[in-house]
Amino acid sequence: MPVKIVDWPIIDYNNQSVAVPGTKKPGQTAHYRNGVFGYIDDKTPNCVRTLTEVWDNGFEVSRNKRFLGHRPIISTQPLKYGPYVWETYAEVDLRRRNIGSALCHMFGKGELGGGDLETVGIWSQNRPEWQIIDIALQSYRKVGVSLYETLGKDSAEYIINHAHITVIFVTKGHIPTLLKNARKTPLKLIVCIDDLSEEAKKIFTSWGEAQGVRMLELRDIEQIGKVNLIEPFPATIEQIASICYTSGTTSNPKGVILKHGHLALSLQSCLYGTSVPPDTVLFSYLPLAHIYERLAELLCISFGGAIGYFTGDPLRLLDDVQTLKPQYFPSVPRVLNKIYQGAMLAGNVPGFRGAIFRKAVATKLEALHTIGTNIHPFWDRLVFRKVRAVLGGNLIQVTCGSAPISPEVMDFLKISLCCEITEGYGMTETCATCCRCIPDDPSSSGTVGPPQPINEVKLLDVPAMAYSAEDQPNPRGELCIRGWNCFSSYYKDEKNTIETVDEDGWLHTGDVAEIDQCGRVKLIDRVKNIMKLAQGEYVALEKIENLYSSSPMVAQIYVHGDSLQSYLLAVLIPEPLQLSNLATHVLGKKVDETDKAAMEAASKDPKVNAAVLTLLTKEAKRNALKGFETIKRIHISLDSFTVENGTMTPTLKIRRKDAYAKYKADLDALYALGEPSGTQAFKL
Repeated sequence: MPVKIVDWPIIDYNNQSVAVPGTKKPGQTAHYRNGVFGYIDDKTPNCVRTLTEVWDNGFEVSRNKRFLGHRPIISTQPLKYGPYVWETYAEVDLRRRNIGSALCHMFGKGELGGGDLETVGIWSQNRPEWQIIDIALQSYRKVGVSLYETLGKDSAEYIINHAHITVIFVTKGHIPTLLKNARKTPLKLIVCIDDLSEEAKKIFTSWGEAQGVRMLELRDIEQIGKVNLIEPFPATIEQIASICYTSGTTSNPKGVILKHGHLALSLQSCLYGTSVPPDTVLFSYLPLAHIYERLAELLCISFGGAIGYFTGDPLRLLDDVQTLKPQYFPSVPRVLNKIYQGAMLAGNVPGFRGAIFRKAVATKLEALHTIGTNIHPFWDRLVFRKVRAVLGGNLIQVTCGSAPISPEVMDFLKISLCCEITEGYGMTETCATCCRCIPDDPSSSGTVGPPQPINEVKLLDVPAMAYSAEDQPNPRGELCIRGWNCFSSYYKDEKNTIETVDEDGWLHTGDVAEIDQCGRVKLIDRVKNIMKLAQGEYVALEKIENLYSSSPMVAQIYVHGDSLQSYLLAVLIPEPLQLSNLATHVLGKKVDETDKAAMEAASKDPKVNAAVLTLLTKEAKRNALKGFETIKRIHISLDSFTVENGTMTPTLKIRRKDAYAKYKADLDALYALGEPSGTQAFKL
């Protein structure tokens, strides 16, 4: 039976969610549910309830159509990639049966396993094999555990031990790391996704034998399955499909237990109001170990769509997407912000050309904010087709998640890409599902829309931060979520489970939200990572970082406070071109962004520092930050926060403790200057 895709009915934008009668209690709001589609759960007719049903639906619709695509290397010197080549649903079906059968055979013989779950690891960048292996695990009652491509050896070792992974599918670059630490883990089998040369295979096999670990290639596993073939098993709604590890910013990763029902019903909820056609092509570049990308690809599979994977090189991202020309582009603010900044730099220039650009933007923004339309036959053809071409020119749907994005950027993307641009909100613990903006809503930017059909939400008072369900004009408080997509426990972690999920099944997000008069959720603060300044004011550091990040000058920013001080500092990693242009203007001499020495000198120049701080202060005022929330001094560095230097998680969130340790001397020196008499403004 094909999946149930439900079209948008006539929408009342003033009533996007509704309060459930009788649910209001002291200290919290009523429960809010979707005002367009109502509420769905595991009893709703015609819903998919397991991931095996998701696969069966996609396979039935698109058996002989293209499914998974990649760009093969056609030259190594220079490195050059060819056009996309594809595997069909039927070809993938054979491969998933072979892989799944081999794993069942080996677990059945006792060659693998020994933990309380039959877990299987995947440590690889996005590629067709990642998806094929995962589909095999879903189909043969195995529990997938995905590791971020950028994961360090300590975190990888922790997850392998915590989840008792005895077999892991990896790309060849990770094999040395695994073999070096093999005796500290339960690993029994490493399966290399890449084809190895005879020499490399001999070396790894010998090394593995010395460590008590068997080495095979993916084609070996497929051959084992081919001669021991068994039929796939239908899953049940309560069957565990995955342990998805969240990358902790302060502690070890937490393993979120996700069942087939959690993921399938999240996907079903996303099918309410979906606007992508069955022959949609999705561009895959966000890490598949992250729940957001994983759900997007499951959504594509459910209606028989195709998925094209990027080459793995972020510098080739635009070349990949322009080659693929996708209809569906799941994305994140850090990428969309760059598209916005590039378009504004190219279009908003002096003279006639810039005047035409500004007229086109103003005309389309007025229409967007008045009637919700982002299409204009004249301006789209004359001005915005070049912006659309950056992402291939065929986009129908762009989704934005994982972090906040400014309303100005969202509005510009809507009018320039001329397609549906949807911001949403979710967590690993909710299978990337909770809220989603409704298309053509004239004022949705800056919100994450109403709760999705699978969810109900409520707000709890946060007295320490002066947020209350009784606030006017809109209730405010900590966002809590309930529904069939919400997890119920962390793996082997009762303490964090109890702290996150209450006895009534409400998941406490740690995010502060308000519910506006249209019934939309707007994220405004964080309960976590708050601190108290010396004068007693509470500040939410992540919230402040997100607001400053909308400045074109900001590539990365770490905001720091000390409870013995009355003001905030920041470490700023600037966008090179923006710093180059500003420094050239301030210093009266050319500072080229490719001249490392000149850029370093500019970053340390007091006049440049003051000019950058002036820009940031304007951004603070634009976002209505209070005085104590405004950064008073900055340290500018060209040394980015990265996973490799230990200052970022694999999901690209700053590890606060490690970032502070890296820049402690610089931050302490700024505080040693004493109380600022006022932000030093630089006339730009």
